[in-house]
Order: sequence, then structure tokens, then C-alpha cells
Amino acid sequence: MYLSRHRAATGPRWALDGRYLPEGFTLDRLLEIPASDVRGSLEDLSLAEAAEDPLLPPVEPAHEVWASGVTYLQSREAREIESADADAYERVYDAGRPELFFKAPGWRVVGHGGKVRVRRDSRWNVPEPELVLVLNSRMEIVGYTAGNDVSSRDIEGENPLYLPQAKVYDGSCSLGPGITLADAESVRELPIRLRIRRGDEPVFEGGIYTSQMKRSPEELADYLGRELAFPTGAFLMTGTGIVPDEAFTLEPGDRVEVSVGDLVLENEVAR
Repeated sequence: MYLSRHRAATGPRWALDGRYLPEGFTLDRLLEIPASDVRGSLEDLSLAEAAEDPLLPPVEPAHEVWASGVTYLQSREAREIESADADAYERVYDAGRPELFFKAPGWRVVGHGGKVRVRRDSRWNVPEPELVLVLNSRMEIVGYTAGNDVSSRDIEGENPLYLPQAKVYDGSCSLGPGITLADAESVRELPIRLRIRRGDEPVFEGGIYTSQMKRSPEELADYLGRELAFPTGAFLMTGTGIVPDEAFTLEPGDRVEVSVGDLVLENEVAR
């Protein structure tokens, strides 16, 4: 089952497998129920005409997007290269507690076909392709989407305490194109790929599998929900294992393609 959100004439509207759900349907309500009831709840709903309106980000305005850091060995190594405090990244990679941080409210998220941004006060910016878990109010995995956690590596590298500025700004979070319903077992061996084009030329391509994550999706979800309530669910980015080399930085006009499983998220870097 696949959920997508569209800009319909009457306002934002969700679709299931390419056909519109009833106008009153919201993801908020769906993520209030147990994961075991989600598919049955959707099957009970009547479907309308084909959804042909433009896509919106597959998240509602009040949802929160959180992120995990240093969950792949490649990410730890890259952070050690960029940071003056490399020990912090080595310690968190091996620690019992994961790194978790707030990324964006739903209303700030960019969708498929929208434009991401790089900070004007940063000289070293990269996309970070990630599996994004869709969690219900019980922190159960209901599905996943593709995500791009755009980051300013020089700002974070200068001082780990600058991480919110390196990670949280307008145009730094992209999700889409939709949500594939899935459980934890289904996301353990998904391929993730990153492709970047500059004009007509490819300038970077890389891939990894979610099985190379240091921590399980359930562990990350559990830590997120330990002392935080999410009555209508949440989105959790699970970290990146694809890191362009030190010589690469995003430029305006670059086209970034992130694929997770069968989902393909494309964005241009704003000029």
C-alpha cells in the first residue's frame, strides 16, 4: 500500500495507491491507531477518482520530523574528518544512546519536485539520503519514505554545538514522494542511492543498504519515544551512509535524486 498527498482543488488530499481517499482522511488520525490496524482501516475506506493533482510533501503541518546521526560507519568517518572534536562522533557511534535531534515541523518540509536550499553563510554543503521511518503514536513503524537531510558540514565541523544551525533552516528537509506502508522487518535490507547532476553531467553517485546501519530501526524509534509523546505520530530520519568527498559541495541548480527502495525523491537546489 502506498499513500501520497496532493494539492487538490479543495485543498490537500491523500490518495491510496493512486486513487483519492475520502476528503476527511488525515494521516494524523491514521497514526493514532495500532500498526496492526492500519491496513484494515485503509481497506475499509472507499476510494474516489485517480489522483492526478501535483504532489505535496507526505506529511501534515503539525507533524514533527526528527533525525538520527552517526548510524553508519561511513558517517562516523566523515564526521571525524570534518570536525575539530572528532572524539564526539566516535563516542556516539559506539555508545548505548543514539544521537537524535529535531529536524523540521511538517509545514517546513519540501516535497518531491520542490527546491531545497543551502545556507548562505556556509561554504560546504551536502545532501544526506536517508530512510525515513513513519511512526505511529506508539512509536511503531507503520511505513517509510525517502528523505534528504541537507547539511552544512563546515558549520557542524567547527563546533558540534552548532549542529542545529547546520541542520535546521529553510529548505533543509525534503521528504517524498509518498509513504510505503511497511513494518520493521521490511526496512532492514532496503537499497539507498544518491545521484547528483550539475547541468547535464553527473557529479556524484553512491549507494548503500539499510542493513549496514549500526542500530536497528526499532531501537531508534524506541529512544525517540522514551520521554517524548507524539499523539499523532512522527517521522524519523535514520542517518546517512553515503557521504560525498571533501572536495564536493552543493551548488545552486544541482539536481539531487534520493532513492530508498522503490521510492525516488528529486529536488533542485534553489538558486
